[in-house]
Amino acid sequence: MPLEAGLLEILACPACHAPLDDRSVADSPELVCTGKGCGLAYPVRDGIPVLLVDEARRPA
Repeated sequence: MPLEAGLLEILACPACHAPLDDRSVADSPELVCTGKGCGLAYPVRDGIPVLLVDEARRPA
């Protein structure tokens, strides 16, 4: 289930406050930080973004 466009416009990375990019695929929905040097990927569970730094996946 894709996120609403209006919601994505107001969400920001809690670590660096950069905008988030929806890079969801069917098996692993996530929002990825667009900030230089950050790149944390936050999971989306049941259509709800989990914007906790402790839950984020570090960039590879």
